Amino acid sequence: QVQLVEAGGGLVQAGGSLRLSCAASGRTNSIFGMGWFRQAPGKEREFVAAIRRSVGTTYYADSVKGRFTISRDNAKNTVYLQMNSLKPEDTAVYYCSANLGSTFITTAASYAYWGQGTQVTVSS
Repeated sequence: QVQLVEAGGGLVQAGGSLRLSCAASGRTNSIFGMGWFRQAPGKEREFVAAIRRSVGTTYYADSVKGRFTISRDNAKNTVYLQMNSLKPEDTAVYYCSANLGSTFITTAASYAYWGQGTQVTVSS
């Protein structure tokens, strides 16, 4: 089992920044990659960013490329999502997730564990 706890959401004005963190515990050595997904009201959950735990390769959705940065600190079993130049359309609940070995790292179905989510609201 892997437990994930997110932190760092909140309310910010458009153009502002937020940093999300996700602390993993439990069988962390089984984690292949970590991802961030988001879900806005009335919409499906969508991929935001992901990172391979060992080599640090990163993946981004086109909508956040150049504005968001995913990083990890393996010693702390923590992954971060730095969000800059935030837009109202970034408003959503952001979920951290753990992938145990699937190569489809940008697909929600390939993630076995999920955090409880943290709300990010961007005002215009």
